[in-house]
Amino acid sequence: MPETPWSQQFIAMLESLRMGTTFSQGRRYARSGQVRSVTISTGIVTALVVDDDGDTHRARIGVRAYTAADWARIERALAGEAIHAATLLAGHLPADLDTILAGFGLSLFPQSLSDIVLDCSCPGWQKPCRHITAACYVLADEFDADPFGILAWRGRGRDELLEALRGHRVSALAHIAGKPAASSPEPEPRLGTFWQAGPRLTRPEPAVPGALRRGDAILDQLDPLPLTAGRFAVTDLLRAAYHTVTQRDPGLPPRHHGR
Repeated sequence: MPETPWSQQFIAMLESLRMGTTFSQGRRYARSGQVRSVTISTGIVTALVVDDDGDTHRARIGVRAYTAADWARIERALAGEAIHAATLLAGHLPADLDTILAGFGLSLFPQSLSDIVLDCSCPGWQKPCRHITAACYVLADEFDADPFGILAWRGRGRDELLEALRGHRVSALAHIAGKPAASSPEPEPRLGTFWQAGPRLTRPEPAVPGALRRGDAILDQLDPLPLTAGRFAVTDLLRAAYHTVTQRDPGLPPRHHGR
């Protein structure tokens, strides 16, 4: 078996159960290629193991995946140290990852049998059985070949983790550089006032020196009124009235006409 810290930590916990016979059988199955497949997913490892009699059994090893809040803390801690981010990008786990996790009350590997759930489709009552232990030895090899499998078991795949770290690093660099936050979008125009003229359009035109203002000018903008009062056209009478009113001295009091 590989002599790297990751496999040693995982196998040491299982072998502490002092189940010599079961583990010797499991090692033999692993070395002879009787573990046909190992699949690592969030919280569970599934392995297909062929028994000596040719029967295939499904062995499963379950562990608690870290919560989203756990992973948020872990990602911030890893992104906070450039060496950690560089190590992960190079395809390795930081050597002090266990220490980082311990600071959050977590551990990379199960610390005891109570931290994992073991199940096998074989009829044997003893757990772990030889099929489960065989799966554990092959799983240790998988962890040594690709340490990100350990993190995937705990709920975070390689691509997802690296993407999260990149996001944290970009945010941190932007903060250091003092880059202003994105401005809030401009408010949409109020449709209720869309057709109202703005201040420039409603401003009165300046008077032209010497220009005359005719009181009856409004009548020139109207169509002729087809009305008469006796023998006079109503338009002519109105024009005369407008002319009379606008020619009066504004200082004089208004005239009062009796009936």
